[in-house]
Amino acid sequence: MLKRILSATVAIFVAWQVLDLVIHTVILRPAYEATASMWRPMGEMKMGLMWIIGAIAAFCFAAIYGWLVRPKSLNAALKYGLLFGIGAGVSMGYGSYSVMPIPYLMAFTWFAGTVIEALVAGVLAGLIVREG
Repeated sequence: MLKRILSATVAIFVAWQVLDLVIHTVILRPAYEATASMWRPMGEMKMGLMWIIGAIAAFCFAAIYGWLVRPKSLNAALKYGLLFGIGAGVSMGYGSYSVMPIPYLMAFTWFAGTVIEALVAGVLAGLIVREG
């Protein structure tokens, strides 16, 4: 099971990096430029730390599915991904919106992006982490 969880971790991490690239550098670029005073300059961003955080999050997502979700099926994985995405997305998007002066579109995009990323992770976990 651990090998499947680790394989799913790698797949989820790669998928999340690609989706983050689209969400944050394409879709949200104008919003980030409009709120530039709130963020570190690109040269000061701690991208290595972000990759470590992403890898840990991907492992936790895959491990929860692998060790705790029953039965192992694409349907169960999608439900898990949706619930995980809604919970994390509300916190990420609207939790941030409640305390930071970010545009509503940014908050919504963080929320929706998190839900989409979790659904994709659910599909990957469901396809890779199987019983037996």
